[in-house]
Amino acid sequence: MTEQTAPDTARPDGAGRREEEGVRAGLFTRSFGPPPGAGGTTVVLVHGLGLSGRYFAPLARRLAANGAGVLVPDLPGNARSRAAARRMPDVERTADALARWHRRLSPGPSLLVANSVGCQVAAALAVRHPRLVRRLVLLGPALEPDVSGLRHCGRLLADAPREPLSLLAVAAADYLLTGPLRFAASLRHALRDAAGAFEGHLARVAAPTLVIRGAGDTIASHAWIRHAARLVPDGRAADVPGAAHAAHYSAPEAVARLIEAFTAEGIKETEEAGKAGEKA
Repeated sequence: MTEQTAPDTARPDGAGRREEEGVRAGLFTRSFGPPPGAGGTTVVLVHGLGLSGRYFAPLARRLAANGAGVLVPDLPGNARSRAAARRMPDVERTADALARWHRRLSPGPSLLVANSVGCQVAAALAVRHPRLVRRLVLLGPALEPDVSGLRHCGRLLADAPREPLSLLAVAAADYLLTGPLRFAASLRHALRDAAGAFEGHLARVAAPTLVIRGAGDTIASHAWIRHAARLVPDGRAADVPGAAHAAHYSAPEAVARLIEAFTAEGIKETEEAGKAGEKA
């Protein structure tokens, strides 16, 4: 049976491009720009621990302004997708649920962009469902192996004063909507994944990968970001000056330029391969 998914709201943004939100393929989803398959790049944005996709809106609008179709789900059990999971799924089950959602909305591969703990979900998806991921961007992967949960909490508290007040308000509302018990369950799953599977997933990612860090990020250290990028067979790293952990929110223009340059690199490689094939 085909699911009918009328959006809750649909409105043009300031540039006349459409923004929609509503339950699509089982998850609450925000959509920006043209629909998947309309000819441009499809981008999927994956949020961090206990949050929703709301804090991706500045980056999503900036990417959509250049023609990308952007999909931003609330992950199962989080925020407005809270009802999509009776219990908080672990990282790999979340990746599988996200893959099912992806196939229903965009069967072809996308540019997958994730922040913080969402990077663990994105890496698992890229390994378990490689045909869905054309390229991968990891924004401040948060949980370093061999770092305790208490130290991670300390790093989070140190980052808060470096972020815009409007982001803190969005995050607080999302945490309340997700709920403390579900947040705690997600944190346990994420810490277990960071201590075990995450580095292995990174080493098995086939897609070209860009790891981005806000230069003032107290959560994802410079050394860890470089290590994560080296683990990926085709990985590289970049910094965003003047930004902290949520660089996509505080510096969407700078992050979008890095993403678009990374995407253009892939388009150029595809064109060159096509020319080489014609000559052969």
